[in-house]
Amino acid sequence: MCLPTYGRTPGHQSLRLRLNGAEVVLAADACYFCQTLRERRLPRAMYDREAMLASPDRLEALEQSGARIFFGHGPVFWRTVPQAPVPVA
Repeated sequence: MCLPTYGRTPGHQSLRLRLNGAEVVLAADACYFCQTLRERRLPRAMYDREAMLASPDRLEALEQSGARIFFGHGPVFWRTVPQAPVPVA
């Protein structure tokens, strides 16, 4: 399912997936890093600041309901993700 996560760019969307009964959200540029979500560290360049602030709130609510957020960047996070052929969820 496409989720509107506007702010970084107009029309930005993240993807919500159901994998083997688990929910995964590919946040892409709505949350570059884990710190974007935890500390609301926003990039300097963005299209709409208010929308950019609302997007992490939406992603955090999904996380609290059990979804695993996949951040757009962040080598620390990506080291925790199983690599193919190991399933993610």
